[in-house]
Amino acid sequence: MSGHVSVIGAGPGDPGLISVRGLQLLSRADVVIYDRAAASLLRWARHDAETIEAGEPAEGSVAQDALSMLIADKAKEGRLVARLKWGDPFVFDSGGKEALFLHEQRIAFDVVPGVPAAIGASAYAGIPLSYPGSGDAVVLLRGSESTADGLPDVDWGALAKLDGTVVCTVRGRQGAAIIDALMSHGRAGDTPAALIYDGTLTTQRTVSGTLTEVFTALAAPAAQTMATLVIGEVASLRDHLRWFDVRPLFGKRIIITRSRDQARELADELERLGAQTIEAPLFRLAPAEDPESIDRAAASVDANQWIVFTSANSVTRFFAALVSGPRDLRALGTVSICAVGPTTVERLEARGIKPDVAVPEVRLDVIVDALSGAGTLDGQRVLIVRADYLREGLATELARHGATVNDLVAYRTAAATPESAEAQEIYRQLLEGRVDAVTFTSPTAVRRFADLIGNEQAADLLNTTAVAALGPVTKEAAEQLGITTSIMAKSHTVNALVTALVEHFKQG
Repeated sequence: MSGHVSVIGAGPGDPGLISVRGLQLLSRADVVIYDRAAASLLRWARHDAETIEAGEPAEGSVAQDALSMLIADKAKEGRLVARLKWGDPFVFDSGGKEALFLHEQRIAFDVVPGVPAAIGASAYAGIPLSYPGSGDAVVLLRGSESTADGLPDVDWGALAKLDGTVVCTVRGRQGAAIIDALMSHGRAGDTPAALIYDGTLTTQRTVSGTLTEVFTALAAPAAQTMATLVIGEVASLRDHLRWFDVRPLFGKRIIITRSRDQARELADELERLGAQTIEAPLFRLAPAEDPESIDRAAASVDANQWIVFTSANSVTRFFAALVSGPRDLRALGTVSICAVGPTTVERLEARGIKPDVAVPEVRLDVIVDALSGAGTLDGQRVLIVRADYLREGLATELARHGATVNDLVAYRTAAATPESAEAQEIYRQLLEGRVDAVTFTSPTAVRRFADLIGNEQAADLLNTTAVAALGPVTKEAAEQLGITTSIMAKSHTVNALVTALVEHFKQG
């Protein structure tokens, strides 16, 4: 079997800027070889794919040749290889060299264009690279993509006189040298210019002014971070066309305390509004101690009058067992369903099932009242599908009302340890005051987060930032640990929690 290489432009940083074609190829790849700046895209790689970091753009011909050989060797093993390149692979990048090596090795390849860093960063800063009346040319100048620290080899006199826009990726001294060369060849010092750091990311920062002012900023010893430099009349439009860095949560660092498979929904909403999200590794999902118990319950599901799903993960686990066994969805024909939490409702509806009863959160009295309100529980067979961390209280309460209960633990949650690198980093960021808010969507998340950063320190550290709770039960769990909750969602949905955060920060 012959392998294949897809050279994919990953875009300038925002993972949402990869093309649909690039995403499709990435999700199919056996091996992903990625630039460090494209690491955020690994969330869409196959869980069993081999991932290899290529680091920054290869330094020197020897390093680049070794990387090209690695890509080819993986393809020669008969594997599908995704080569993720920052920006566009054919714009001031080694993508062309890597593709030429594959051609010489007779290895099939394709190329997927990406958003070049210069274009993406400028658009996110509110600077169009061309505009009526701003000149008829746009010049992409090689900057920090080069391995040399010197100036690009161009006709500086002609470039300085160009009626249009010059854009390049630079680091401090190199950017200052480029501006100096342009001004010394006649470019006016009052020409509008801008420096865009961390373009398209939630940490994006833009310095704008005249060419002279930007030169001064680049000459500072601390200005060695890579940035996109835009020179031309178009830079003066930024104040009118800003959209990215004026969103309501822009730059806010918000911790999400959900399991990784559920965190993405909340993270996407927060990031859409400009926040920088940090996922807290509270726990990972693991099979139940008796993994066959869920298969047995699914095989006899129609023996129940009720199923109570206590989480979205319980829905996923149960339906996977149901369809992989001898039964299918028709077995649920006479069974009534109770969903606990809006995410659980959404997970059921995604499978074409509308619950007969929905309750907002895990409160025993509310669940029992909801089921009782739908009819007597006396003599009813009830299947509870839950995680291990939810104790037997619901089963006990339902049995007290006359139900025959099968209390099924569908999955376990293994807690993260305070010694993990991620936990230590979160502790450090809280200690240094670098966190703007921490979100809790369940009482369990509160308790586990306190365990993660230390029960004794939890109240002190969390009371230095804003704490957002999804519902009064979660708020109560936080307050029992001495944690003050300053933000509470008006309803038990992710959108309500996001809205509450926006309102909080709007008030300052």
